[in-house]
Amino acid sequence: MVEQNSVIPKPPPLPPMRRRFSKYSCVPKGTEDMWDKVFQEGFGADVYVLAASDGENIVARAHQFILSMASPVLENILKRSKVKDGVRYLRIPGMPPEAIRIFIRFLYSSCYEESEMEEFVLHLLVLSHVYRASVLKKVCEQNLEKGLLTKANVVDVLQLSQLCDAPRLALVCQRMIIKDLRSFSASEAWKVMRYSNPEIEQELLEFIVEVDLRKQQRRKRSEESKVYIQLHQAMEALLHICNDGCRTIGPRDKALKPSPIPCNFPACKGLETLIRHFYDCKKRAPGGCIHCKRMWQLLELHSRMCDESECCKVPLCQHFKEKRKQQTKKQETKWKLLIRKVEAAKIANGLLLSFKCRC
Repeated sequence: MVEQNSVIPKPPPLPPMRRRFSKYSCVPKGTEDMWDKVFQEGFGADVYVLAASDGENIVARAHQFILSMASPVLENILKRSKVKDGVRYLRIPGMPPEAIRIFIRFLYSSCYEESEMEEFVLHLLVLSHVYRASVLKKVCEQNLEKGLLTKANVVDVLQLSQLCDAPRLALVCQRMIIKDLRSFSASEAWKVMRYSNPEIEQELLEFIVEVDLRKQQRRKRSEESKVYIQLHQAMEALLHICNDGCRTIGPRDKALKPSPIPCNFPACKGLETLIRHFYDCKKRAPGGCIHCKRMWQLLELHSRMCDESECCKVPLCQHFKEKRKQQTKKQETKWKLLIRKVEAAKIANGLLLSFKCRC
């Protein structure tokens, strides 16, 4: 039997947990400098990088395992290349030696100088696409979008973006060209593009037509939305006039009481004028005066949106509810569609007003 004052031994330590690598990492500058130093000094290099335009001069010394990890295309090329005196030779055609050196350096440390990016951004974009260096490709696209894309190179960048599978960059170029199409179409770069890539010019013209069509559709939807909002405001003003009275028009079943508070219904003044005209007009039968016809339509729209059975104070509300039973299915569908659009405009307008109040 163990005494109460006896010392209980400590439990053994838990087994060490397996280290899990985070999806995100913050690489310190010292690590970048280390990999940059590995590239600059080329210690233990087993790959010599050459430019086709520079004869046998070595552009950069590199390591096969680093290039293979950074680019699957370079991995396949280096596997098939012959070893001579313990070194593999990698020749990159069609590029200036300095652009190749910047490209290899980025594969090591993801570092570059701003002046180098400004001068060789198009070369680096092509190299990153050809050798599937996705990080560098993204960096080139971001630099072009943030300032390196100019009126002088935008036509060339548009062609490269389509050849290098960069749809976002192509869209940015298209939008820039559309803003000043007349001057761009007269440039020498445009003439070269028309001769070498006529399909790009055709796509750009189709894009312009599509943009114009979208603008027209947005304008049309905006105008329709305004009409539906005005109808909703007219319905609110009609209820306000018939229930409470406003300005010089009193409620239906009691005397008008003047109020110093200004009316908050934007459609009230116009509706008041329309009601007075409707009362005095001698041709107010349906199909007669255009202003009276509008009043008839508002009264019928109210009756279809009204939930009250018999106590509604809006004139002819019950009459139109009875008349609805005699209408055709086509007419009924037409009114239901109008009511849905008015209610949708009401909700959208309410959300917009609440958002403006918060701001």
